[in-house]
Amino acid sequence: MGYTNKVFRFGNFSFWFWILLVYVIAALVWWFISLERQNQEMTSLKLSELKKDHPQYTLQYSNIMELRKRGTAKYIAEGITFLALILVGAFFVYRSIRKQMEYNSLQQNFMMAITHELKTPIATTRLSLETVLRRKLDEVQQQKLLLSALSETNRLNILTNNILLASQMEEKNFQRDNEDVNLADIVETVVSDYKNRFPQRTIEASADKDVFLQGDELLLQIALSNLIDNALKYAPKESPVYVDLMDENDMIQVKVSDEGPGVPDEEKKRIFEKFYRSGNESTRKAKGTGLGLYLTRKIIRDHNGDIFVMDNTPHGSIFVIQF
Repeated sequence: MGYTNKVFRFGNFSFWFWILLVYVIAALVWWFISLERQNQEMTSLKLSELKKDHPQYTLQYSNIMELRKRGTAKYIAEGITFLALILVGAFFVYRSIRKQMEYNSLQQNFMMAITHELKTPIATTRLSLETVLRRKLDEVQQQKLLLSALSETNRLNILTNNILLASQMEEKNFQRDNEDVNLADIVETVVSDYKNRFPQRTIEASADKDVFLQGDELLLQIALSNLIDNALKYAPKESPVYVDLMDENDMIQVKVSDEGPGVPDEEKKRIFEKFYRSGNESTRKAKGTGLGLYLTRKIIRDHNGDIFVMDNTPHGSIFVIQF
């Protein structure tokens, strides 16, 4: 229903925009016709005042017709100039309004997603704790419920950290730490944390030793966590996730690979935009706010690096960070 309303609003805007543009162009054409008609009338009046027996009749006639041609050329030139200005202005206005409407739509999607993302872990945690308190459960059942509650609170913690960090990093006076960071230690720490949180999932890590970078350790951990979280979110539960760290030929690469549905070619760049979420149905069912990859790219670029996504074989995605 929300998507239909957005399409309707944008379609409604487009309809009135083109109606207004056609009206302006029609007014411009009418202006040209009116001036040309006036020019013709003035020419006819001047010609009617000429006397054919006048010795300079031919010269005067030529001058009058030349003035008419100049007037017509002037009106055409002015009309083309005005039309070009109108079309260029309309193009930029249309593009600006369209981008703003798309951004507003993404913000609305974000608010809906964030509401769901906040309510779900809170409700799940509350239900688990209430069950532990009200029912007599054996130790295994209690541990299962407590682990579920802990997992949801961890997800809530990541979500709130992403929101707060995204807000902080957009401030002009934001400053990060800048110290020697061992990326191998970050990979080991983050992967170990995810293995403990998701013991049923297969997460494999391969890292060169002592790969150092000048940067903020906490921000780099968040960036890697977002990529692993993204892979676990979209890949089948029985499929593995691979994290690779390589330092070769003066280039540091971190790769996070999964065997999920992959990212369509037309969305490979857009997925890093703020609030953007992949549009196909299979991925829309996954939890998310559209902040994780945006924040990850912001962190990586702030460390003078770059990030992109490519296809995995036979299916899935590989997110590549380069420094």
